Amino acid sequence: MTTTIPDLPAPAPHPSDGLAGLEAREISAWFGEHKVLDRVSLNMRAGEVTALIGPSGCGKSTFLRILNRMHELVPGASLAGEVLLAGQDIYAPGRRLTDARHQIGMVFQKPNPFPAMSIYDNVTSGLKLTGTRMRRADRDDLVEECLTKAGLWNEVNDRLRQPGGALSGGQQQRLCIARSLAVRPRVLLMDEPCSALDPTSTRRIEETIAELVREVTIVIVTHNMQQAARVSDRCAFFLAAHRTPGVIVEHGPTKAMFESPRDSRTADYVHGRFG
Repeated sequence: MTTTIPDLPAPAPHPSDGLAGLEAREISAWFGEHKVLDRVSLNMRAGEVTALIGPSGCGKSTFLRILNRMHELVPGASLAGEVLLAGQDIYAPGRRLTDARHQIGMVFQKPNPFPAMSIYDNVTSGLKLTGTRMRRADRDDLVEECLTKAGLWNEVNDRLRQPGGALSGGQQQRLCIARSLAVRPRVLLMDEPCSALDPTSTRRIEETIAELVREVTIVIVTHNMQQAARVSDRCAFFLAAHRTPGVIVEHGPTKAMFESPRDSRTADYVHGRFG
């Protein structure tokens, strides 16, 4: 079926604040001796949503985790290639892991707020990890700002001191988005953020993505082709043949990928003929 496209001063801005693109160059990745990605290159443009699509097991989530240096935390994992944030390699010698995580946030498939921590403290938790100190009034403003951007403020503003774990699944996911935004990332990575949510919550997350992309570059992994068509500006189609590492078969503007793909395998996948 064809898919239709539808008590201290507030900290100074990060020196590299602003929209920034990501570029992966010749990324290969392994888990032990098993190669899972082979020379993947992709330009994820500033101020756009790039969707990573493809069947399970083709390396999409691995690629996403490479983009903010999570892959290297897996025992036995290794990689080759470069990831450039605004032209600077996040894997360059001397580049701190915390700096990459500060600028490139991540929202996971399963909502993971700190369950016993209040909604307010969930949003500000990243400030402690980055060593950011703020006056109470500035923290209050930041919490409201981030919850508003995540589309959650109107639903929780009268219960900010209640546990984040008491929220619904969709609300928890938006709380995680707000938590990521609090440290002012330039890029936000989202790994199937709606896969465990009901249609109403999914729609609200998609609305949030449309609003956030004005000020943060977004890269999203999704198995939902209708969602990819709705939320993304550009798509990259990953595929891994039997016992071979994942590669990008085709990438480009979403409309072209769905309506006039260059590769027949892309057409088959986006129109539901396999995967």
